[in-house]
Amino acid sequence: MTNRQGRARLVDVAERAGVTKSVVSRVLNDDPTLSTRPETRRRVLAAAAELGYRAHAGARALAGSSARAIAMLIPDLTNPVYARILRGAYQCARQAGYVVLVTEDAAGTEADESIADLVAAGRVDGLLIASARAGHPLLVEPALADVPHLFVNRGVPGSGRNVLMDGAQASAAAVRHLAAHGHRAIGHVAGPAEIEPSQGRERGFHQEMRVRGLVGPMSRGEFTGAGGAAAAERLLAEHPELTAIYVSMFSQAVGVAHAIRESGRRIPEDVSLISYDDLPFADYLEPPLTTVAMPVQDLGRAAVEALLGQLRGEAPHDVLVPATPEVVDRRSVCFAPRPSDQVKSGYPPLP
Repeated sequence: MTNRQGRARLVDVAERAGVTKSVVSRVLNDDPTLSTRPETRRRVLAAAAELGYRAHAGARALAGSSARAIAMLIPDLTNPVYARILRGAYQCARQAGYVVLVTEDAAGTEADESIADLVAAGRVDGLLIASARAGHPLLVEPALADVPHLFVNRGVPGSGRNVLMDGAQASAAAVRHLAAHGHRAIGHVAGPAEIEPSQGRERGFHQEMRVRGLVGPMSRGEFTGAGGAAAAERLLAEHPELTAIYVSMFSQAVGVAHAIRESGRRIPEDVSLISYDDLPFADYLEPPLTTVAMPVQDLGRAAVEALLGQLRGEAPHDVLVPATPEVVDRRSVCFAPRPSDQVKSGYPPLP
């Protein structure tokens, strides 16, 4: 078996020989620390010869030395949050003399296989895993144990190598901002249930609502404009009394704004809108979008710094990046309708 370009891959040799890709790489690179039976070594060499496997020239040149490269796995190249995490990682890595190789972990891309090949071939010194997919195949890849790595913007319980930021704080800040404008009928457009950053923002929203004696309805959608629009349509249809919506992702908020207008409502006169994350072009939306800014670039910087520590021989450890949410007040939030109107809708009046 070969890939679509016809060139045999490390994984093909591994499958033919019945061993892991890490073993194949170490056999082909004459790794003196590899302890394996002569029969296994012969089987690997025979499989490589039969398939016509040729090691990548860069991998051969880098064998036994530092590649000065870090690989970063992110779930969506178009997601502005991950773009800024990547930017922070790139800036920190560049200062340290490293390059960052990026791959997208979208459905059907087999990014986990590509990354595993890089690791097995010794072409990267470490991994930053920012993919939010649960049960990622890379987590059980044997070669992962042999390379410095950590998880960014997601947590793997028990790994002791997670770099995180408390997104729940941002949701609490959003609810406080809406409450300060008199809103009690507040809904939440959340992200997919299986994605950890979405879970944290959802948790922060509900916690802050409970502090105020409120229960906020919620609707989920993908982290896209279309996902936000569909979630907002459901939310407004089921809860027409809402006077404000907090959105879990900037890209969703564009779709949410569209859905609000399509329902015949105005922003902010009928429905105030606030979103997690801040981007410069929020100033140029109509109306300009109020957001909760978080220093997500610091996540990327902290991740690279922690990874470089591992490369220096330091033990892996969890890192909680300090963050103070900042509400960037534009024109998509205004004061809620009169308290008497909210009482008719079943929500408690202002204290």
